[in-house]
Amino acid sequence: MTDCNTCSFYVYDEEYEEYDCQVSMDEDDYVRVMTDHRYACPYYQLDNEYKVVRKQM
Repeated sequence: MTDCNTCSFYVYDEEYEEYDCQVSMDEDDYVRVMTDHRYACPYYQLDNEYKVVRKQM
């Protein structure tokens, strides 16, 4: 399973003062991600801040 804390779509919402997934996934995927610990989120994208720096070089 992928960890939401390292996903680039998992961002802090200042209005609600909590982290939230910004992906608009359908209900089936959401239930599967929340209940099946072996299921990997199909929208997971590693939050790699160094990737931007490498492109600038």
